Amino acid sequence: MAGQRNGRTVHDLRRENRAAVLRRLYFDGPMSRFTLGPATGLSSGSISNVVAELVAEGLVEEAGSVESDGGRPRTLLRVAPDRGRLIGVDVGETRVRVELFDLSLSELARSERPLTLKGHDVEGVAGLIRDGITEVIGVAGGSDDAVIGVGIGVPGIVARDPELGAVVHGQTIGWDAVPLESLLRETGQLPDSVPYFIDNGAKTLGQAEMWFGAGRGTRNAVVVLFGSGVGACVVTEDAKQGRAVEWGHLTVRVRGRRCRCGALGCLEAYAGAEALLERWQEAGGRPPRGADEEGTLTAMLGAAYPDGDRAADPTALAVLEETAEYLGAGLSDLINLFQPERILVGGWAGLQLGQRFLTAVERHIPTYALAYPADRVTIGLGRLGPDAVTVGAATLPLADFFARGGRRAAPTPEAAAPAWQTALEGRTPK
Repeated sequence: MAGQRNGRTVHDLRRENRAAVLRRLYFDGPMSRFTLGPATGLSSGSISNVVAELVAEGLVEEAGSVESDGGRPRTLLRVAPDRGRLIGVDVGETRVRVELFDLSLSELARSERPLTLKGHDVEGVAGLIRDGITEVIGVAGGSDDAVIGVGIGVPGIVARDPELGAVVHGQTIGWDAVPLESLLRETGQLPDSVPYFIDNGAKTLGQAEMWFGAGRGTRNAVVVLFGSGVGACVVTEDAKQGRAVEWGHLTVRVRGRRCRCGALGCLEAYAGAEALLERWQEAGGRPPRGADEEGTLTAMLGAAYPDGDRAADPTALAVLEETAEYLGAGLSDLINLFQPERILVGGWAGLQLGQRFLTAVERHIPTYALAYPADRVTIGLGRLGPDAVTVGAATLPLADFFARGGRRAAPTPEAAAPAWQTALEGRTPK
């Protein structure tokens, strides 16, 4: 049929060419038209046409020039950061954080609200998300229409329903098939053209670290989210966009402690910050009165690893050393199953525990992991800090935007996931 090639229309090819140029400029730019050709595999004619379109639409702009070999300076190009806005949301265990970004993922505004709602009340959490979105848009100014999409990281498993959109199964927080996307759309807060992308928080953390952080340049990695609970995102050659795994609910002790999910002996029942602090108190530890979970963990770490000549608190130290062994066994399971090049530890609790605690964890890996993959993995901390989940959440609408060639489209629940997943698979790490 005229206008088609191998089942793809001219429109499809043009969109793919635009997407290839946008991704290359975003991750490797600024670049000249001359270098874009080899980098994307497109002909010079295609590059000229695509760049002309993108510049005319304001999606691509000039960013200086570079000398060429014996010729005129070549103009450098980049994705225009102010051409659209992205919202990232982290529905954590202790707070809801909302951030507004430009296309370069530079923060424009943020809102953070503590989660004092018993059992993560669904309507209450949805209200905090809505309020946070309204606040960041108001602080930064501009129109709702400038928002390209909203990405949200949540605890639990996210399924997609043709009618309801994203549905969250968050057993540890008491969410049973919560139609979060529908709840957020009910108020009409944002235009219908603004899509929502909802996924597991460990997956959004992993995506952020793989795009911009300590995972950049790695093809096989596991990014661990260590907060009140425990989760992980696995990135392999077969799953370049990453997939969340319920690592925290692997059984590490038969008939062990009861986990928040209801099962016995889960890793999270020993290594999640909530369980860790409970075990410290059960052993006789004395957390500071009135402190939240993060403050209590800080106090525990200070007791176990004191500065100066103070003696370590033996109770806090013993609980942390036992936790290090559980985590070492849990990381060994990931090493044996996925044989990653790197394991990165993130999340507020993981970052607090830091390098000193990771050294204790690593000592246990030879006991539980197979020698060959264990010898080839490196373990370290994520680089993006406590905001990594919101940054990663914002990459979901950004990737979808690139997959569409920099054009917006009214979302449908069925189409949203494949679009951004295709874009992530097209990302070549450096």
